[in-house]
Amino acid sequence: MADEQKSIKRGTHDAVPDTRNEDILIYMNGELVPRDEARVSVFDSGYLVGDGVWESLRLHQDSFVFLKEHLNRLFQGSKAIDLDIGLTRSELIEALESTVEANDMHTDVHVRLMVTRGIKKTPSQDPRLTIGGPTIVIIAEHKVADPSTTATGVNLFTSTVRRGPPDYLDPRLNCHSKLHEVIALIQAQAAGADEALMLDIHGFVSTCNATNFFIVRSNELWTSTGQYCMNGITRGKLLQLGRSSGIVVREKNFSLTDVYDADEAFVTGTFGGVTPVNTVDDRVIGDRTARPMMNRMRELYLEAVDDYTKNVG
Repeated sequence: MADEQKSIKRGTHDAVPDTRNEDILIYMNGELVPRDEARVSVFDSGYLVGDGVWESLRLHQDSFVFLKEHLNRLFQGSKAIDLDIGLTRSELIEALESTVEANDMHTDVHVRLMVTRGIKKTPSQDPRLTIGGPTIVIIAEHKVADPSTTATGVNLFTSTVRRGPPDYLDPRLNCHSKLHEVIALIQAQAAGADEALMLDIHGFVSTCNATNFFIVRSNELWTSTGQYCMNGITRGKLLQLGRSSGIVVREKNFSLTDVYDADEAFVTGTFGGVTPVNTVDDRVIGDRTARPMMNRMRELYLEAVDDYTKNVG
């Protein structure tokens, strides 16, 4: 059974196919454009040098879940790289709302909001060569996480690619420069796994290539210090929910040795929510038939999402 599950390649961003996405309208700098006509210039800063920041959001029951936290991260990131988004928070919310309204979307929607520094007059890193304002794109798609992935879980492989120090490229910055994570994922897939587990520069467990990583040991919930991992909104919510529910939550340094004999492991992200981890480097993690902590955290998270939409709505 274990070999059979490993042979089926899965990912935390696997989605149920939806033909409605073939005709969606995409927001591009204030205009709504059919999917097949959406184009970005080859001189755009994001295309040329990966210069930009982005967010992914979920639309649930007509509400963008944890919108304040997502916009905080976006504006903090843009300020950190000295990028003027050119829109206020209210104007950006209006753009998000107009996009989903134009597509008649209400729930089970995944939204990608991307902001780059804009068009360059010539290929260059120099931000002074930017012409005009930023490029803002919003792609909203009908997306439901594949239930088989959520139920069965994923297998991880520890990549040799490390999460770098903040004086190189701050790992907490949700920017367009993701090549190191792509390389880590390619390495994991070549090893027969679904996604990559990444260590920090000291050899401690940090994060996955696209999700945050948790383990359970002796009924305690462990995750990394956060110094070398993406500033995950779902990660932060689980830490908050766990502590408020009386669960011992630790943000700490831990090694692969701690992972291999953990009781449970799971990953978190905006799209997939809470997804179980079956193996790390071919080592089976805990008992797949009994994941009490993960199930509890998933329950708390889903309740928080429902409470949020009810209060906002």
